Amino acid sequence: MNPAPSCYLDYAASAPLRPEARAAMVEAMAVTGNPSSVHRYGRAARAVLERARRAVAALVAAEPAGVVFTSGGSEANTIAVTGLGVAARIVSAVEHDSVRAAAPGAAVVPVDGHGVADLAALEALLASLPAPALVSLMLVNNETGVIQPVAEAAALVHRAGGLLHCDAVQAVGHVGVDCAALGADLLTVSAHKIGGPAGAGALILGERLTHAALPLAPLIPGGGQERRRRGGTENLVGIAGFGAAAGLAAGEIVGASRLAALRDHLEREVCRITPAAHIFGAGVERVSGLSCLALPGRSAETQVMVFDLASIAISAGAACSSGKSHLSPTLTAMAIPPALARCALRVSLGRGTGAEDVDRFLAVWGNSQ
Repeated sequence: MNPAPSCYLDYAASAPLRPEARAAMVEAMAVTGNPSSVHRYGRAARAVLERARRAVAALVAAEPAGVVFTSGGSEANTIAVTGLGVAARIVSAVEHDSVRAAAPGAAVVPVDGHGVADLAALEALLASLPAPALVSLMLVNNETGVIQPVAEAAALVHRAGGLLHCDAVQAVGHVGVDCAALGADLLTVSAHKIGGPAGAGALILGERLTHAALPLAPLIPGGGQERRRRGGTENLVGIAGFGAAAGLAAGEIVGASRLAALRDHLEREVCRITPAAHIFGAGVERVSGLSCLALPGRSAETQVMVFDLASIAISAGAACSSGKSHLSPTLTAMAIPPALARCALRVSLGRGTGAEDVDRFLAVWGNSQ
C-alpha cells in the first residue's frame, strides 16, 4: 500500500522553496564575478545583487540603501541588538531566542495573557532607564501568531529619544509591512519564511538610520561589503532567491483571508472534537494561517510523532534543546501553566495549504484523542 502523500503544516518553521526562487538561484549560479569587482563580471554580479536588494526593500516599503544582507534572521537580529551604541536595551518577553541571547542584560517588557506587550510597562521602563534605549519588539510572534502593537510602541520609544528594532520575520508575506508606518528604525526579514532559500536574510534600516551618521557596528568586520555594515562576499545565489521570493510574497497578502478562514475552521473543529482544547492568543489579533493549540494531558512531542506517522508535519510549541525539553519562553511569559505549555502544538498554513490538508489534520486529531 502506498503511503499517504505528505501534508506540510509547518510554514512558520520554513516555507517550501518557490519555483521562481529556485530558477533565480540557478541563473545566479552562472554568474562568475564578485559583486565587489569593478570589471564586467563583477558588474554583472552586482546587478543581480542590487535587483534583489530593490525587491526586498519594496516588500517592506523601505529604501534599497537601507537593506543589509545577512545569513538569516538570527544574524540580522544580533546586528540590530548589538550594533548600535545605546545606553540601555529593552526587549519584549516574547522575542525570538536570537534577540534575547544577544541582549542578556536587557530590561524585559511583560506581556498579558494573550501574549501582547504591555505598553504601559514599556513606557515606565523608558522613563526609568538612561537614554537612548534600543527597544526590540517583534511584529508577529513565531509561536502564537499574535500581532504586536509595534507602531504604538515606536511612538513611545521615539518620544523618549530611543530606537526601535522590529523582528518582522513571521510577518512579511502575511500582513502588510511598511517600515516607516511601523516606525521601525531597524527591521529583520528572512528568505526561507517566504519561499526563498535558508541562509539569506536582511536587516533593513529605517530612514533615520539609512542616512544618519550613527554607525552600525558590523558583527562580521573586515570588508567593505554592504556599506561596511556586514563584511564578507555576499551570498549571491541565496540573495537572488531571496529577491525572487520577496517579489512574490507581497502579492500573497491579498489571499490572507483564505488562510484565516482555514485556520478558523481548524480551530472550531478542534474545539468541537475536544472541548478541553486550548487556543493560545485567540482573543486578540493574530496573523492568518498560524494556530498554537494544546490538548491538556497530551505532550507536544508525542502528538508531533503521531502526526508525523500520518505524514503530517507540525511543530511542538515547546522547543527542544540538547535533547532536554524546556518550556516555551513565550508561553511562560503569558503565564500559561507549565503542564499545559508542554502540550502546545503549532500548526501553520501557507500558500500551498488547501481545505483537504486541514481535513487530514482534523481526522488525525480526532482519531488520536
